[in-house]
Amino acid sequence: MINYVTAASAATVAESVTFPLDLTKTRLQIQGEVASCGRSAAIVKQGMVRTAVSIVQEEGLFKLWQGLAPAVYRHLIYTGVRMGVYEQLRENVLGRNPDGSFPVWKAVAGGLSAGSLGQFVTSPMDLVKVQMQMDGKRIREGKPPRIRGVFHAFQNIVKAGGVRGLWAGWVPNVQRAALVNMGDLATYDTVKQTILRNTTLEDNWLSHMLSSICSGLVAATLGTPADVVKTRIMNQARDKHGNGLFYKSSLDCLFKSTSKEGFFSLYKGFIPTWSRMAPWSLTFWLSYEEIRKFCGTSNF
Repeated sequence: MINYVTAASAATVAESVTFPLDLTKTRLQIQGEVASCGRSAAIVKQGMVRTAVSIVQEEGLFKLWQGLAPAVYRHLIYTGVRMGVYEQLRENVLGRNPDGSFPVWKAVAGGLSAGSLGQFVTSPMDLVKVQMQMDGKRIREGKPPRIRGVFHAFQNIVKAGGVRGLWAGWVPNVQRAALVNMGDLATYDTVKQTILRNTTLEDNWLSHMLSSICSGLVAATLGTPADVVKTRIMNQARDKHGNGLFYKSSLDCLFKSTSKEGFFSLYKGFIPTWSRMAPWSLTFWLSYEEIRKFCGTSNF
């Protein structure tokens, strides 16, 4: 229970600090979608800084945190699940080596499993977050807002597609979380143990910082393509049966995006993703390790 609380607390701090970059990333990932969906309209392409400035100028400063509530609710559950499952797999299922080390392949398997389970449970919150993040853009384009808050968003989704509609886009969402957690958890755990075994550094803030920098980069690199697909599927309009109007599946979205916009369309939003993932990972891991220490629990 202590580990769950520490993980959720650290995630809440990290999410709140870095959320504007997540919003910017989401807006960037939608750029070019008009062409992929066969619609004719002028596409105004902007970079990370210009996108963020445009949001502030046209929607207001606090719109950079639009969608923060479901993101925090998600992390309260998601982070607790992923960290708890990973530690259980490491300590009691997969097991460490006799010398206390944890093989890379086991860390990868643990990260994939923990991330997949945590994300599947919290996918509805991710769906609401993406739709809230895109509502400001809809209003700017002269379209009516889709939602008025978290509860209203849930009502609309269930009304349109039933309870099943809450898990729209869950496949690419779980795929992304599996890759991100494989990069984050496995890299942090492996790099930290490598540092402790092969250098004079101790298990303190410096080794935690170095490990978190590496984990943030690997997580962003592995997870961005699946994140682009997830965002586009979750943001698309749906018919009365809850079926997407532009993409039939994650593979369909992947094919349309790459065929119309090229392979690197899958890395749209990479800079803000990495810019966010790096401080998020740094904030989370430093907070997590310190909160564990404060609560009298051993370091991760």
